[in-house]
Amino acid sequence: MPAAALHIDLVFSRPETTLSVTRGAARLMADMGYAPLLEVGLPNGRRADVMALGPRGEIAICEVKSGLEDFRVDRKWGEYRPYCDLFYFAVAPEFPSDILPDEPGLIVADGFGGAVVRDACSAPLAPARRKALTIAFARLGALRTLRDQAAG
Repeated sequence: MPAAALHIDLVFSRPETTLSVTRGAARLMADMGYAPLLEVGLPNGRRADVMALGPRGEIAICEVKSGLEDFRVDRKWGEYRPYCDLFYFAVAPEFPSDILPDEPGLIVADGFGGAVVRDACSAPLAPARRKALTIAFARLGALRTLRDQAAG
């Protein structure tokens, strides 16, 4: 059979699961006293699924994994670490969490909330990077609020 005639459906995205876990992780971060934003661009061109600013200025990033295949094909998660004090994976309750690396924290979440299953190791940012990220975070939040108010 010619390769052109062969059709293989590869599904790496599970949008319903991603949305549910993202929502639950953001709600958990808010419950923990953080101010979360979704889909935050980082200086290295990556996009954090959830980035949250804590009450003492600490920055947490949650990388949402919708399923095993999502984790296996996406190895960019190490590139988020230089832009946060705390790094977490956020997964659905049915995710096989034993395959995840031990270093990042672990959040198990659904559409209603979540729980920290494993604390993230703190790796404090350099003051200049923290300041730049905090200013960018605040500006993004303000611009999104303005956009949402103008649309509604």
